[in-house]
Amino acid sequence: MERLKTMFDHHPHPASEAGDEAMAAIHGATECALVCIACADACLAEPDPAPLRECIRLNQECADAAQMTARLLCRAGRQDKSALERALRACAEIARACARECDAHAGAMEHCRVCSEACREAAFACETMIPALVA
Repeated sequence: MERLKTMFDHHPHPASEAGDEAMAAIHGATECALVCIACADACLAEPDPAPLRECIRLNQECADAAQMTARLLCRAGRQDKSALERALRACAEIARACARECDAHAGAMEHCRVCSEACREAAFACETMIPALVA
C-alpha cells in the first residue's frame, strides 16, 4: 500500500486532501475482500458446508462490494461524490451483514471470527470516509 500512497501524494489533480481517510478505506476494503474470499473457501472446505450457505453467499457479495469500492477510491482525481458515497454506504452495509453472519459461526470456526473482524473494520473505514468526500 506504500506505493499507492505515493501515487496519491503525486497525483496532479487530487479530488481532495482526504488521502489518509481514502488510504484507510482502501486498505480496509481490500483486506476485507481478500479475507471474505478466503473465508468462503474455508467454509466450502468444512466437512458439511450446507449450513454455511448464507455465510458463503455474504462472503462473496461482501468481497465484490469491497473490491469495487476500493477500486473507485483509487481513482483519486475528480470523483462523483454521490456515486462514491453510495458505494461506501453499500460496502459498509454488506460488510456489517457479513460480519453478523460470520459471528454466528465464529465460535466453531476461526476463519469466520477473522472474517467478521475484517468486515467490521472495513465498514468502519468506509463510514469514516463518507464525511471526507468533497462535492
